[in-house]
Amino acid sequence: MLKKIALFTAVAAFSVSSVYAGVEEAKKWVDSEFQPSVLSKSEQMKEMEWFINAAKPFKGMEINVLSETIPTHEYESKTLTKAFEEITGIKVNHQLLGEGEVVQAVQTQMQTKRNLYDAYINDSDLIGTHSRLQLATNLSDWMAGEGKAVTNPSLDIDDFIGKSFTTGPDGKLYQLPDQQFANLYWFRKDWFDKPELQKKFKDMYGYDLGVPVNWSAYEDIAEFFSVHVKEIDGVRVYGHMDYGKRAPDLGWRMTDAWLSMAGAGSKGLPNGVPVDEWGIRMEAGTCNPVGASVSRGGAANGPAAVYAIRKWDEWLRKYAPPGAASYDFYQSLPALSQGNVAQQIFWYTAFTASMVAPKSEGNNTVDDDGKPLWRMAPSPHGPYWEKGQKLGYQDAGSWTLFESTPVDRRKAAWLYAQFVVSKTVDVKKSHVGLTFIRESSVNHQSFTDRAPKLGGLVEFYRSPDRVMWSPTGVNVPDYPKLAQIWWQQIGDVNSGAFTPQQAMDRLAEEMDLVMARMQRADEKANTYGGCGPRLNPEKDPAEWLKMPGSPKAKVNEKPQGETVSYDDLVKRWMK
Repeated sequence: MLKKIALFTAVAAFSVSSVYAGVEEAKKWVDSEFQPSVLSKSEQMKEMEWFINAAKPFKGMEINVLSETIPTHEYESKTLTKAFEEITGIKVNHQLLGEGEVVQAVQTQMQTKRNLYDAYINDSDLIGTHSRLQLATNLSDWMAGEGKAVTNPSLDIDDFIGKSFTTGPDGKLYQLPDQQFANLYWFRKDWFDKPELQKKFKDMYGYDLGVPVNWSAYEDIAEFFSVHVKEIDGVRVYGHMDYGKRAPDLGWRMTDAWLSMAGAGSKGLPNGVPVDEWGIRMEAGTCNPVGASVSRGGAANGPAAVYAIRKWDEWLRKYAPPGAASYDFYQSLPALSQGNVAQQIFWYTAFTASMVAPKSEGNNTVDDDGKPLWRMAPSPHGPYWEKGQKLGYQDAGSWTLFESTPVDRRKAAWLYAQFVVSKTVDVKKSHVGLTFIRESSVNHQSFTDRAPKLGGLVEFYRSPDRVMWSPTGVNVPDYPKLAQIWWQQIGDVNSGAFTPQQAMDRLAEEMDLVMARMQRADEKANTYGGCGPRLNPEKDPAEWLKMPGSPKAKVNEKPQGETVSYDDLVKRWMK
């Protein structure tokens, strides 16, 4: 009996000391790393104590998660995994791969139903896929049911600025945003402010050098710097930057709302209804895509889409630095720090962190005090764009759980996912990666203080305009299957093998062929939950182009350039 009592006492002491150690470790992290925060330190400790208690059944477990490689996820992988393990006792291997490899892993797990990873940070571009295939865990039901005991009471879903992006047509949440960034317009404000360049531009083009409102102005500015200015402070300068390497990210360069920036889609936020940013048509109130080709009511090969591809190709060849056509996504955006480019129409705010690096680290786009010589601004729109349409893309990398993951591992991974987006952690993580996900973090005083050094990022995310930037929506029925079609076709334009019209005709036809196979699978085996494609019969494209809305008939593609001053723009944002 005495032995039993001694054993019980030892176990109890171990249990108490274990919990106490978790609290001590949490206090260390709260004091040293997780500042600033929207929570007081006592509130942070209360949230951390919830994690310690919720993690007890999984202590000692080792889980595996996957995300793409950006600064936010590097911070999670190197720092937050360590904090989470010390506080909860759960070890996390947070692997980083290229975006294409992440999508491939997600697709493989969905196809094989084998548990490759216990959770993914997977773009919300797959919301149409996840809500149809029902292979991803429905988080709304999970948090209320099987995952309730491991769902943080202070998670505060309504605080997430991208929750509409991760909600399916059924109104259920399928993914939890972890990081968010938009593709905006980037420009060298110090160059634009030079009186001699302002005079020269106005003399040549008849309007003010400023933030371009439309693509005509962007093209004029690109020509101005590449052809007429050529050199600033002894450096050869260019009026445009982009990328064209024949690789999967070349396809995302176009699906990331490039067609809708030109105006190819329909009005409607967060995505066009009935025609989305991919040119896929899905009638309001339905869940069945009906086609991508103009002959079926889509817009993937319509005049606006063809115009968008043609301008990408022309500007890359005529106004970008030599070699840009061979860059991929990861090479082109940091290249701006060399300091020889005047503007970029398609620039991701995920690279803000590297663009505010000090001059001593080779960044030529900040001054000696570390303040940016550049600014970010809303994307200019093409001639087919109408008020009420989305104006650009917003990436919302979001936590995704799969039903193929064993429940205990899914619960442990869900705890880690919530930890790295918690209010305790999020403001500090936002300062590291500058990829806002929470309203409370965007509006934190520390970002008001830091805003002058972030080139307009804070002002943009606090502005009402940000709703016009959104990820791929629910019209895309199977993102992995359709996304892989894009880059080969676009690569054929860059290589000169096909004209933009030929490439987009072929792309639209291939998308319809793939969706036809999805339709047969859905009709036969309910593969897409009855929400798979139901293609319209083909008819003369001219009939669709005569109708109001998208697909749109050809318009004047070179209207007068229009610009706005950056200061006036910020004033509008801050009203």
